[in-house]
Amino acid sequence: MLFTDLPNDILILVLQYLTVHELVASARSCKLLYSLIIDFGWAAYLRTHPRPSFSLLRSRKSWSTHAQTYYDFLTDRSWSRAEFIARPLSKPWPAKSQPVLAINSSRLIIAAGPCITSYTFGSSVDREAPPIRLEGSFYFGQSERAIGITSMTLVDNGDPHETLCLGFQDGTLQYVSLKPSSLGSSIFEVTVLSSSQLQDGQYIESLSSERNILLTLTSTGTATLTNLHSILPEYGDVALNARGWVSHLCLDSPGPYAAFGTSSTRPLKVHSIADGQLSRVPTAILHPHIDLHFTQVKQISSAVYGISRAPLASPWGASPQILVSGWFDGQVRCHDLRSSFRVTHEASNEATSLRPVLTMQDPLQLESFYSVSCGGGSSSYIAAGSARHSVVSFWDIRSPRAGWSVHAPGNDRSPVYDVILESSRLYGVTQSRPFVYDFGPGVNSGTYPELPRGRGIDGLKRKKNTSEFGYYVTMYHH
Repeated sequence: MLFTDLPNDILILVLQYLTVHELVASARSCKLLYSLIIDFGWAAYLRTHPRPSFSLLRSRKSWSTHAQTYYDFLTDRSWSRAEFIARPLSKPWPAKSQPVLAINSSRLIIAAGPCITSYTFGSSVDREAPPIRLEGSFYFGQSERAIGITSMTLVDNGDPHETLCLGFQDGTLQYVSLKPSSLGSSIFEVTVLSSSQLQDGQYIESLSSERNILLTLTSTGTATLTNLHSILPEYGDVALNARGWVSHLCLDSPGPYAAFGTSSTRPLKVHSIADGQLSRVPTAILHPHIDLHFTQVKQISSAVYGISRAPLASPWGASPQILVSGWFDGQVRCHDLRSSFRVTHEASNEATSLRPVLTMQDPLQLESFYSVSCGGGSSSYIAAGSARHSVVSFWDIRSPRAGWSVHAPGNDRSPVYDVILESSRLYGVTQSRPFVYDFGPGVNSGTYPELPRGRGIDGLKRKKNTSEFGYYVTMYHH
């Protein structure tokens, strides 16, 4: 009996377990398998090997399943070889700032000082990198003393236009509606939908949103959960009693939760969400590595500056209950909220204390990590932005002992304040400008906004063999 004598239903089930190379070889063997792979095989592969990416979403909808798989295959190969195109997205800003990033399926927004700048995602034909276009900028105040933006997130509040939630250094929290100027200029039309003011010198340090829920964290460690579709939106405040740095909201977990990074002896805490409210006390405390021979936790002060959901291809599964965090001591740690790898306490009334299931470090870069994000090739990479020298470090979570690090274009001494990692692109931002590392195929001179040409402009150096659109960056393995 030949393999092709089996019913088509059985053949389709078998195709789900084949690799790209096996699918290609099978498609070349006979007309029947070729037809089944075109109709079902590539689609089945994409379902079992997801590659989340906002900037590619529009293009992927128009690509065939074969073209999507081909793009992912070449991207994964580039990741395994650490091959990419490095490119700034703009000239240096006139003043140093502490910028933040926000992204959705239509645009990337960069907030630097009192200004927001938007880049839109275009569509492309098969096997070409989707373009990114500069859409426009808007300044909140024109004077030199304009108040800077400290936090930002795109939210769903039912407005027909995209709504951006912004936290300012003076304690103002604003919801603004965005749309391009009807005159076709490079300036946004921004409508302020609502505004509120914090008291006692507080300001919003971190904003997180998912669906219609907004999570805010102030610099003094006050967390607030807000339902944007409710008449009475606020659910009440929770005091963390520590300097707040970062928040992470997860509603897709079997038990919804919020995680907070602070400066304290217990800098990473998880609060459950029940009936739309944050628990008053933490349900889990996520500790750094602790010697298994000790049963008591050493009370050493530290800080957590970045939190992200773990890569989908992590060894512990694609659960939203796995967190990746960037710490003051230069470590990146993974915690599994389902883990039994716990710290023992004598007091039974304390929150569950979990040890990390994985710890990573760049031995040549001992600075803190200010930002973390997960994704990349095979949905298995972790990226972390360091506190100095504009370094972004990468690890494949399937083999985390060997990683590599890259300096941002320009090699300045700035921290990498924020990073967003997609399947084929990493977006980052330093105190001077935003940048992108593109690991996908088909990048050309029209993929990204044009920059001034000339040797040594803005401290940049064109990279050879990239057709004049890539820039030289320093990279090392560790």
